[in-house]
Amino acid sequence: MHKSGLVELEAVLAVARRENFRAAAHDLDMSPSALSNAIAGLEQRLDVRLFNRTTRSVSLTEAGAQFVEQIAPALSRIHQAVENINTHRDTPSGTLRINAYAGAARQVFTPVVTEFMKRYPDMQVEIVTQTQFIDIVEDGFDGGLRHLDDVPRDMIAIPAGPAMEFAVVAAPAYFTNRPKPHTPDDLLQHDCIKSRLGSGAIYRWEFEHNGLASSLEVPGKLVLDEINLLLDATRAGIGIANLPLSAVQHDLAAGTLVRVLADWAPVFSRLAFYYPSRKHVSAGLRAFITLLREFETRRQHEDIPYGPVIPF
Repeated sequence: MHKSGLVELEAVLAVARRENFRAAAHDLDMSPSALSNAIAGLEQRLDVRLFNRTTRSVSLTEAGAQFVEQIAPALSRIHQAVENINTHRDTPSGTLRINAYAGAARQVFTPVVTEFMKRYPDMQVEIVTQTQFIDIVEDGFDGGLRHLDDVPRDMIAIPAGPAMEFAVVAAPAYFTNRPKPHTPDDLLQHDCIKSRLGSGAIYRWEFEHNGLASSLEVPGKLVLDEINLLLDATRAGIGIANLPLSAVQHDLAAGTLVRVLADWAPVFSRLAFYYPSRKHVSAGLRAFITLLREFETRRQHEDIPYGPVIPF
């Protein structure tokens, strides 16, 4: 086959997986035009159309679907052969792609990812942050970083960092002419700053008291989905917010925020790095997993810090 044939086959698989040329090009670190030209060149040499293209969609033709079914296992074996060779190197090389929501990426970036880059200079790391939960296998990621409770059951999960505690907080000025709430139901008489989750749903504030858990749909005129905006709005006295304790500790110590309902605060699951439950793991991913386990062991015994635990 033409010397660029392997790249072209990778391009076909990426477009078939993503059903979108731009997204596939991003996965392969190519420009959309280069990817389109690669596939067009392959189709010309094969004299077969592999994809049906419209301005709105891309789909495999019957011949394309058969082609993908036949080449996918072969390319997988080639990649595995490369990874097997990689395990004999002193240091792994290649690209590690991780999907996470932004708060989770911030928590582990400084202590783990930066150390990983120093230890393995031949590795490239790409972290994609997005609030919505995705299928990391389908979207071409090596691993993901989410809350342990949200990790799919068919994945291998490695806990990372401490459990997360929330704190109901407000600026002192907010309570100038308002009484502080003493029970969650008191929040119904207050202005609350709501949080939108990655799923698109509005977060129902959760509480736990004397072993009993409850949740409440709080009233409020402002809805945000980014931690810094939530902090800014709370500091400005717009309303009461329910935020990770780790994100507001400095404000509480400085007196720019005050905490209420501390006796009602639940503790949530910690973060976890997860990856597909499969026999073959790339050398780069294996090295990252080893480092993450090392940091978690050190955290438990030496109390080394992770970044702030932020749920958005």
